[in-house]
Amino acid sequence: MASAPVRRFAWRTGQRHRPGLECLVSTGRQHGFESLAERWLLLVLDFVGGFDEVLAQPFRLRFTWSQGKGSHIPDFLVLAAGASWLLDVRPAGLIAEEDEVRFAAAAKAAAAVGWRYAVVTGWRDRVLAGIDALSVRRRPMTDPLGLESQLLAAVRRHPLQFGELVDRTRVPAVARTHAVRLLWQRRLAVDLAQPFGDGTWVYPAGTV
Repeated sequence: MASAPVRRFAWRTGQRHRPGLECLVSTGRQHGFESLAERWLLLVLDFVGGFDEVLAQPFRLRFTWSQGKGSHIPDFLVLAAGASWLLDVRPAGLIAEEDEVRFAAAAKAAAAVGWRYAVVTGWRDRVLAGIDALSVRRRPMTDPLGLESQLLAAVRRHPLQFGELVDRTRVPAVARTHAVRLLWQRRLAVDLAQPFGDGTWVYPAGTV
């Protein structure tokens, strides 16, 4: 847990990538990223949850292959009690032959220590827009009016469209924020492949 990123997250004029820091509610701290693609992955991880820690650029991997020696710095190590993941982020259209060699080496190293490995190459249409919309309510909230229990009870009977769901509560304008909060917590569910709005169907968690 005392790990520090192998490279510094530097900012300068003229650079082609966009580094920054993303605060995850799951860990309660900020995590460095080197591109917007990496930032999106961190947001998705925060939505999925179920992990203990995320380490950016956790180590430098050195390896040999048929063409000689090589090295690679994986983007993230996600530590969890069930299964830890070593992750690289690279848009599908930007993966070169040398990248495939580095990813293969990272996959073998991960397997050797019992981690899973994946390369995140992109997302289905609308998924990121939906998660980004839900993320505005990821901070802790109080519910003095008991609106969340009303929302959960209404959907428990049968699925409802988002606009109809909030209208069934005592204070619909306030219930909207709590409904989004329940969706972020995955206590309610929607199809993230569809545009999110008042016409979005909302289901009990675990039924989509």
